[in-house]
Amino acid sequence: RWKDAGKHSSAALWTAALLLLATMAPQVSYAHGGVSMEDDVCIIQIGRYKAHFTGYLPESRATQEFCEDIPSIGNAVFVVDFISDELREMELDFRIIRDVNDAGLDATYEELGGEQAIADATIYYAPMRHYPSGVIHLSYPFITKGTYIGILNARHVATGLAYRSIFPFRVGEVTYMRYALYFGLVLAGCGLFIWFSGRRAYF
Repeated sequence: RWKDAGKHSSAALWTAALLLLATMAPQVSYAHGGVSMEDDVCIIQIGRYKAHFTGYLPESRATQEFCEDIPSIGNAVFVVDFISDELREMELDFRIIRDVNDAGLDATYEELGGEQAIADATIYYAPMRHYPSGVIHLSYPFITKGTYIGILNARHVATGLAYRSIFPFRVGEVTYMRYALYFGLVLAGCGLFIWFSGRRAYF
């Protein structure tokens, strides 16, 4: 009975570990630039301020939400919902540029080549304006696969202070590398579970 209890305890322990890995691993893969995952919610960081960031492909993926990477070309809808109320008092603009410099998913603003280079690479621009409702709705019809970079600027009219967030993302180039860590951890956990279970059988 003691042996059985030990085996059951070991199984329960490794099952819990596997569940923990399954919960945590997918979150590790989501993070390009100013966008991150917090409690399964996509968060965009604009200086010291925060907003929810959600994307949709209404024509092909119905109500499925995505965070950053867009799985296929088509008309994409972006929704930025302010978490920090201070953003309601600011002017904001939003820009999408092509990654013409191959800066990649770890791109920084300095790598974009300056204001003129950014203007030349721009494919979409929503000019500065107030969003007192606290929500920005934007859409753009992507017709070409590749890497793009979103740039969101916020400017406090009264103080002149400015904040920026940039977030590279892919369109139509879903990579399965983001799942490699997840499956690797699960397989490793399964291997350890089998190994420990086998060892327990001899005690």
